[in-house]
Amino acid sequence: MKMDRRLFMGTALAGMASYGLPLAAQSGLPSLLEAARALAREAYVAPSGVLPAPFEGLDYDAYRGIRPIVGQAALLPQGDGFTLDLMPPGLYFPDPVTVERQVDGVWSDFPLTPALFDFEPRYFDEIPETSPGAGFSGMRLRHPVNAPDRMDEVAVFQGASYFRAIGRAMVYGLSARAVALGTGGSVPEEFPRFTHMRVHEGQGDHIRMEALIDSPSLTGHFDLVLRPGVDTVMDVNVTLFPRARLETIGIAPLTSMYLKGPMRDAASDDFRPRVHDSDVLFVENGAGERLWRPIGNPVSVETSAFGDVDPTSFGLFQTARTFEDFEDTEARYEARPSAVVRPQSAWGPGAVLLVEIPTGTEFLDNIVAFWRPEAALEAGGEYRYDYRIDWTLSAPDTQSPARILASRSGREHEFPGTRRFVIDFDGSAEGLMPDLSVSGDGSTPEMLRGLALFDLPDGRGQRATFLVTPGEETRALELRLVLRDAAGLAVSPVWLHRWTRKRDGRE
Repeated sequence: MKMDRRLFMGTALAGMASYGLPLAAQSGLPSLLEAARALAREAYVAPSGVLPAPFEGLDYDAYRGIRPIVGQAALLPQGDGFTLDLMPPGLYFPDPVTVERQVDGVWSDFPLTPALFDFEPRYFDEIPETSPGAGFSGMRLRHPVNAPDRMDEVAVFQGASYFRAIGRAMVYGLSARAVALGTGGSVPEEFPRFTHMRVHEGQGDHIRMEALIDSPSLTGHFDLVLRPGVDTVMDVNVTLFPRARLETIGIAPLTSMYLKGPMRDAASDDFRPRVHDSDVLFVENGAGERLWRPIGNPVSVETSAFGDVDPTSFGLFQTARTFEDFEDTEARYEARPSAVVRPQSAWGPGAVLLVEIPTGTEFLDNIVAFWRPEAALEAGGEYRYDYRIDWTLSAPDTQSPARILASRSGREHEFPGTRRFVIDFDGSAEGLMPDLSVSGDGSTPEMLRGLALFDLPDGRGQRATFLVTPGEETRALELRLVLRDAAGLAVSPVWLHRWTRKRDGRE
């Protein structure tokens, strides 16, 4: 679970050629959905992982020294309003992905040759004319979102079934996946991969992309319509065909990074107050509750499940939005998007899972959130999930008078073994009462004390604060806080936090 997902995620790609799927023709284009359905009835064929020259044996710098040539593999017109970049194989991306394009109404595959790329001379000597068996590692879509005369990156699909997107004035941050298998479990995680991509012609404000998914445990069809803009919106349909019974499936998974922030001692000793792509899991559940769960960098892998029936939405949010929040002139964490999954059909009973993985570096994606159905997916079955993903800079839509503004915690030195929590809300404390509870691992009400709610100076909102003193043997506690009015009705989101003890036994 400590693998570098941003580096590993492309190590298991494969090309459609090994399955004998016919190439797209001008008419009678074979269905990728039907191909996935048929492939599920066949034994899994693993990719070779072998690359020919000049793409084999590259280090990081050499791989970055391969640049797609404009008009050959970069800025390729892809219908009205869009261009396409094709990405080279190498380094962490050895296995070929077949790419089909629709251009002027005609479908064709797009074979890879070294002539499509420039190679930095310091890393490469002779460049062969052909590279048999090599294929692209993915693609990048462009559309003018920041200026009408500039083709900005808006989405990239590379590595396993990972993809990322941005809208206006954003920089890349968290990722999504078509599907997750075994995330946060006791066995190694499986990474289903895109093996065949099909890009339809752009239609001015939107473009459609399809992909075939394959892995030892399942096949699938991924169908996406991308609408870039101030917020970039994806309408997604995923159809899965299990080869085996799947109990640890993850639907609409989001993958992010959290290193440090104000909820716990810094995990990284540097000048920046925060280092994260996301800091809050926000869930709108089927019962109408809105759950606000700050993300952490735990001591050991922690998995939290939020049971639900037919969820309305869940997302990983970046709520800190000023330069001063991060003080990082290069990473620009304040401009990284949040991603919100909104089911477009009834998903039934299950749970939103949040997996938090320890990390000591910002280059590890250590946060995953996804939907897990209550019932396992059975071998030979067919399962479809429709949803929308919004990539946005906007704050969570809490629809509450008392919005959560910030969460902090720290040791209470006056009381050894005690920690103070501070949660700031919008609005005034007048007429409101904080409702606080604790559960888990031998918890008792006596572990909580000092609960108070008061207005902050100069109209800055209101603050709830309390102390937590865990028992000496307590390993983890679940904290829950909501503000209520005089009638007992909730006027804030439900604030949740999972406290865990450090390795050295301290609180």
